[in-house]
Amino acid sequence: MERLHKYLARAGAASRRKAEKLILAGQVQVNGQVVCQLGSLVDPQEDEICLHGQKLSLPKQHRYFIFYKPRKVVTTLVDPQGRPCVGDWLSQKHGRVYPVGRLDYDTEGALLLTDDGELVNRLLMPRFQIPRSYVAKVRGKPSPAALERLCKGVMLSDGRPAQALRAELFCALKANSWVVLTVTEGRFHLVKRMFEAIGHPVLALFRPAQAGISVLKMLPGQMRALNPEEAALLQAVAQGTRLPPLVVGLPIRK
Repeated sequence: MERLHKYLARAGAASRRKAEKLILAGQVQVNGQVVCQLGSLVDPQEDEICLHGQKLSLPKQHRYFIFYKPRKVVTTLVDPQGRPCVGDWLSQKHGRVYPVGRLDYDTEGALLLTDDGELVNRLLMPRFQIPRSYVAKVRGKPSPAALERLCKGVMLSDGRPAQALRAELFCALKANSWVVLTVTEGRFHLVKRMFEAIGHPVLALFRPAQAGISVLKMLPGQMRALNPEEAALLQAVAQGTRLPPLVVGLPIRK
């Protein structure tokens, strides 16, 4: 027997957290009956489990893709407002895969997509504290003292503290700078709010890699399957046996 939300994650329907929301919303049926109780147990060998009326099954082999999300693209499969979204780049050949977390609408860079719900859960759960690195174009040139403040911890506008693992100047322009920032959280607009706290607003934000899987040799809108070495690295990072390697670079323009 297995908890229903864990089965939904293993079947690639959603992360565990999203699976719980689907159950509470009455979107999941077991043997023809709607199940809304969290913690419900199912037998994957015997029970028929459906989401939105469609029968689920465990994939024989999980799929892993890396996508270079362009700016002004929503990190969803469908957007009710009709904006460009990640789902616009998916076709039948990709199977039923889902984004691993989110990138802001105006943020570009690496975004993993997979049907491996357990991996998604480990990569996104705050308690696993998997490092996430970004390269931010900020107004002005932060001083060494300002970057040190980010590592010691700053108070955000909502009254909650935030702390970076790494904050380093990558390159300085005439009026702006690119700064590498590594955090272990995925709070709403976290990177932008941290730079606001030290007086250097973010002008552009780029994630060169996710869980060590890089998009530095890709262009916005490109997607590819992970090679075996990348898939092994991804699993090791998710299992906590390896830290993701730091990947740093600037966006490539056509």
